[in-house]
Amino acid sequence: MEIVLLGTGAADGWPNPFCRCDSCSDALRRGDVRGQTAALVDDEVLIDCGPEVPGAACRHARTLAGVRHLLLTHAHSDHLGPQFLLSRSWVSGACDLEVIGPAGALEACRPWVGAGDPVRFLPVVAGDRISVGGYDVRVLPAGHRVFDDGDAVLYDVTGPDGRRVLWATDTGPWPAGWFAAVRDAAYDAVFLEETLGDREEISDAHLGLGRFGEMVGTLRSVGAITDRTEVVAVHLGHHNPPFDRLVPRLREHGARPGVDGEVVNCGPPRHARARQTS
Repeated sequence: MEIVLLGTGAADGWPNPFCRCDSCSDALRRGDVRGQTAALVDDEVLIDCGPEVPGAACRHARTLAGVRHLLLTHAHSDHLGPQFLLSRSWVSGACDLEVIGPAGALEACRPWVGAGDPVRFLPVVAGDRISVGGYDVRVLPAGHRVFDDGDAVLYDVTGPDGRRVLWATDTGPWPAGWFAAVRDAAYDAVFLEETLGDREEISDAHLGLGRFGEMVGTLRSVGAITDRTEVVAVHLGHHNPPFDRLVPRLREHGARPGVDGEVVNCGPPRHARARQTS
């Protein structure tokens, strides 16, 4: 499973263009500009599509022409810019597109789809398990909301070769009972939000460094994260310390920051692992 991080920043990106804090000034000086968090899986599945994402795909030399499935986590504007459906409709012979997500996010998309556009909508809620092309997708709850509880979700995606990833943004801390859904998942990669840095008092609907570490620790304790799991922090915002101080603090939890445009290739297929260890 090839995962391209089309963006790794929070809603306002990082740096925030209106801010002169040390974190933003450092990022700007280094030219480390992060866009809205989204991912492209095997050129076929897109996870979230904020208004910056189509342009980011082009800047990273990627096409979205082969995307047949869009997984939406929720309808906040950095995760969903439905106008992409209009520009997509201007392309002759565009492939069928399945848009999957909470009902509220799908409703935001419908006005942008023209009559006859090959777009199908599939509403989901936490607890659903669906086939998305060749992928097995489990829908998980998020400690986050747009207007109502349950209108934001996370995704547990297993590819055709058995590689499995957790896409976990946006979310605040999980209640203890939610971890049962990922027990013994042994993910190949976990993409976990870390928006707030040292300012966790700002919001209960996101993770900062403290709660990020706690969640990673609990995921380890239930077997969702193992020694083989690559843990990548995404949805990074300017409340984090400057990058050179952020890296070691994430490393304390066995994690690293994601980078816009990077390609994450999960480990060998699980059947290959079985052969290697037998």
